[in-house]
Amino acid sequence: MKSLSLARALALIAPLIMLAGAYGFQYLGGLHPCEMCWWQRYAHFAAVPLALIAYGVRARACVSALFVGLAGLAVGISGLIGLFHAGVEYGWWEGLTTCSTMPAAGNAADLLSQIMASPITRCDVAPWSLMGISMAGYNGLLSSAAALAILALLLKARKA
Repeated sequence: MKSLSLARALALIAPLIMLAGAYGFQYLGGLHPCEMCWWQRYAHFAAVPLALIAYGVRARACVSALFVGLAGLAVGISGLIGLFHAGVEYGWWEGLTTCSTMPAAGNAADLLSQIMASPITRCDVAPWSLMGISMAGYNGLLSSAAALAILALLLKARKA
């Protein structure tokens, strides 16, 4: 059961840390997210309530393990999107989106002012990197590793 407890904790802590980092870079560092950055966040947003449900039903180990597994899957999806996004940033392949935003309706002057006021955030340019790895790359590596660890802990708990 110790493995299930560790998996449950990791399934909650990993997406919370990744979201805190993303919002820290956005609001403290002034780095606005692109469309693919949001896709990575959406998967973490899904993982948090799934992990919380796993805590709520922990008396029933098999149900808790199911929700931990779903949370781990969501973390893994974020990691895969992050790895794909990093590949787009490094120019290894093209992205699936133009990473642009549509201005709201209005007259031409309103549209122009909205366009001029919007931050330009492209998916194919890394706004920050450390040791040659972008934020998307770090999310890809860390989230994928967390998802694999959650899966390994669940498999270990199942064998026990």
